[in-house]
Amino acid sequence: MDTKDLIKKVRKIEIKTKMLSNLLFAGEYHSAFKGKGMTFSEVREYQFGDDIRNIDWNVTARFDHPYVKVYEEERELTVILILDMSGSTEFGSQKQTKKELIAELSAVLAFSANLNNDKIGAILFSNKVEKFIPPKKGRKHILRIISEILAFEPAEKQTNISTALKFFINAIKKRSIAFIISDFIDNNYEDALKIASQKHDIISICLYDLRETELLPMGLTYIKNPETNETILIDTSNSKLLKKYKEWFINHNAYTKEIFNKYKIDSLFLNTASDYVKPLNQLFKKRVK
Repeated sequence: MDTKDLIKKVRKIEIKTKMLSNLLFAGEYHSAFKGKGMTFSEVREYQFGDDIRNIDWNVTARFDHPYVKVYEEERELTVILILDMSGSTEFGSQKQTKKELIAELSAVLAFSANLNNDKIGAILFSNKVEKFIPPKKGRKHILRIISEILAFEPAEKQTNISTALKFFINAIKKRSIAFIISDFIDNNYEDALKIASQKHDIISICLYDLRETELLPMGLTYIKNPETNETILIDTSNSKLLKKYKEWFINHNAYTKEIFNKYKIDSLFLNTASDYVKPLNQLFKKRVK
């Protein structure tokens, strides 16, 4: 993708996702991910210019002199996007690839966080952490994250979610909100996810493509694994093979959901052809209850 096309694509995503953040997600995000707000710090003597609404009338009456309550603002939230950039996210048989959906979701979450005055950072990984963008605020920073996702070419193609989570735990010391966006085609991340969920607020967004849910009967067909580049010839007219593959996908989804439920991690399952607006809104609303 050349620079001109990249800028055009980033701008298109910004227009769409910023509008969604402003109109749909701002209130829901704020309610779902509240900071600690203003906390009481001390009482001191009234000074010219102080807000009279902060006068502590009990202390004022006791000393016959006006005193005010002083509040301090808790530090803002930090949001980290842990993004799967492995070979399987380049697949998409519908309106977009998983990688393009990751870019859109990241933009929506980032602009929503920005409206809430939160910092946003990103970890891009394959079977290793390939890029870390430290958390910052502002539109320019968000556009950088979107650009990095769209233009990113991973050095490795395979997936290791555990490595990304371990990096996250070591790099981000303060309790944060982390969105893991991946197809979760990896079976060795449970221990790392357990540790991360004890320290941070984890939300998992699992992506899949409709063509991954089952194989179509098309006779002899070449299938390529995007993470190993291995190509094999299979006979999709074999009903037993089609059934076995479908069972694999169902079991994979069930296993993934089981892990999320086990560690009380809020999750969302999205396919590349569906609209993510309603499910994401429902996820935010669920967290308020």
